Amino acid sequence: MPTAPASLLAPLLLAAAFAAALAAPLAAQAVKTGADVLQARGVPALAGRKVGLITNHTGRTADGVRTVDVLKRSNDCALVALFSPEHGWEGLVDDKVGNTTDGATGLVVYSLYGETRTPTDAMLQGVDTLVFDIQDIGCRFYTYVSTMRNCLETAAKKQLRFVVLDRPNPIGGVKVEGPVLAAERQDFVGAHRIPLRHGMTAGELARMIVGEDGLPLDLHVVRCEGWQRADLWDRTGQPWIHPSPNMRRLTQALTYPGMGLWEGTNVSVGRGTDTPFEILGAPWIDGRVLAARLTQAQLPGVAFVPVVFTPTGSKHQGKACGGVHVLVTDWRTFEPVRTGVHIGCALRALFADAWDTKKLDWLLKHQPTADALLAGQEPDAICASWQKELDLFRLRRKPFLLYE
Repeated sequence: MPTAPASLLAPLLLAAAFAAALAAPLAAQAVKTGADVLQARGVPALAGRKVGLITNHTGRTADGVRTVDVLKRSNDCALVALFSPEHGWEGLVDDKVGNTTDGATGLVVYSLYGETRTPTDAMLQGVDTLVFDIQDIGCRFYTYVSTMRNCLETAAKKQLRFVVLDRPNPIGGVKVEGPVLAAERQDFVGAHRIPLRHGMTAGELARMIVGEDGLPLDLHVVRCEGWQRADLWDRTGQPWIHPSPNMRRLTQALTYPGMGLWEGTNVSVGRGTDTPFEILGAPWIDGRVLAARLTQAQLPGVAFVPVVFTPTGSKHQGKACGGVHVLVTDWRTFEPVRTGVHIGCALRALFADAWDTKKLDWLLKHQPTADALLAGQEPDAICASWQKELDLFRLRRKPFLLYE
């Protein structure tokens, strides 16, 4: 198996990426999230309410105070219940999660990624308002928005108020990519009829879900202050808290909509390594051949370095995998979904006999795209086929956007 010639090239490319990032001016002051606004001056929609908070370890103010504690100390409302999404209360679990207890408040934390994914009547006892404060990453198949959707539907049925403490989309609010989910494909890894990279915040998505599905709901969104749509997380001044065990830095959030697409197939996307979603490989891949083909495409904002890695967990655990390091060199121009499609097409062209594509469409959720890829169509032609859907999506989302 080929060895990795990345030792000389990778540092140079990383240096170039950081130089480009530092060249852009930083925000004049840190963006304030909805939780920061709550801490600073309270939220009128919560006055006198009995609150059930849907959150995890990312629900914090910029100075590190948990939203749980902000609400618990508030004289304006009563915190009576806690709920956690996939990965659990502390964001450390890659499996189903049971109920737990928050040590600081003594409240039970009801898991919405265990026996149930929807709050039950028993869990909601004494609650008249649900508050959502979780950091999303801007990709359709990341499930925190799915948990929000389930709770929105429950709130509508139970006539509960719903408040979103909004947070920036860490991979920006301008660019959208990928096929738009059809209504019949909606499920827990496809919460609404949006593209893979949707460019919306949780608050905006809540408005879209409620508006387009006609949910009879008293919805309030506490907006971020100072965030502009073109800003990625590095321009917010907010600390990065990894939203899930394998989402450890902004680069991984940015690559995820393209790299995560292939998790249903027999390739490793870096789980069980230090760089999940930045590398992709398998024991049957020749990394030099794959990197050479992808480099020929001259995709914007990315370089491909051949690597060999051995995952310590997850797929291909303990096996040496040849593959590529997807090295983002320019966050502003990088197109994760287009890059992901190029990778899929390259795997099909180079390693068709070894690549197991039975679950190719699991996260993609767009059979025409899957069929085109398997038929050997050109990757950029596949991406161009989504354009009308994306143009319509931009029009659909416009009434629900909150930020310039």
